[in-house]
Amino acid sequence: MEHVLLVVSGPSGVGKGTIVKTLVKRREDVVESVSCTTRAPREGEKHGREYFFLTKEEFEKRIEENDFLEYDEHFGNFYGTPKSFVKETLKTKSVILEIDVVGGLNAKKEIPQTVLVMIAPPSIEELKRRLIGRGTESKEEIENRLARLEYELSQKDKYDYVIVNDDLETAIRDLESIIDGKQSLK
Repeated sequence: MEHVLLVVSGPSGVGKGTIVKTLVKRREDVVESVSCTTRAPREGEKHGREYFFLTKEEFEKRIEENDFLEYDEHFGNFYGTPKSFVKETLKTKSVILEIDVVGGLNAKKEIPQTVLVMIAPPSIEELKRRLIGRGTESKEEIENRLARLEYELSQKDKYDYVIVNDDLETAIRDLESIIDGKQSLK
């Protein structure tokens, strides 16, 4: 089997992290790329596991060294995918990047075989409920994330597949089917 570079994008709170982490736990032939960020770690996050937490100066140095497959700034923080990790890992396993739409489209420019998958919410109301329910952001942060929702979903036509996450297990199976190349969901 040829290994796949898969980008999974979608609005904050849509469940993309849960979908990706569950799939990666089930499959030895798939890994999630660890991105770099300048944001502070959330409670329970560990350097090198959820993210590589860098200073702004460290991040900018890596930009100058062309060390990112893609990078972008959101909500005052930088996020980027280390290019060397992705290219080396693709030799033995499929790689999933859980990144925003700008990063996804940039990754596809860098590696045209990249498969883009948008995770969409069943409704805006459900997404708002999920964001509030996870309790990790302030009211202002939630409002900022909801304001970005329209832009992110407007990019779905540029993606190869769209999965509506109204049932977690179905969404995981749909993503797995895409990796296996068994069906087209778009």
